[in-house]
Amino acid sequence: MVARGRRRGASTTGCLVSLLVLVAVRYYRLVDEMDTQARLAGALDNGTIQRRLQSAIQDIGLPDDASANLQITRSPSPREITIETEYSESVHLPLFDHTFRFHPKATQPL
Repeated sequence: MVARGRRRGASTTGCLVSLLVLVAVRYYRLVDEMDTQARLAGALDNGTIQRRLQSAIQDIGLPDDASANLQITRSPSPREITIETEYSESVHLPLFDHTFRFHPKATQPL
């Protein structure tokens, strides 16, 4: 039987990849929810959209600043709605420490 040694850093790399995938999935879940609410905006008021998105942000597990920075803007010409927010997520590992900043945005015609 041959003993196999683990390569150093393999565990850290696996954790890093897992964390980055988790951060990306959370971002795209929010973008998807923002797109959905923007498509429904013709039948909803801004307060309803904001409550729905704040609930989604909480369910997804995003930082509180994603909810606090949420902006909904309706423009008359061209008639469209823009939903956007800003937040950051930090990843802390022994050899990797980084803060990712996100600015998801959804725009749909009304």
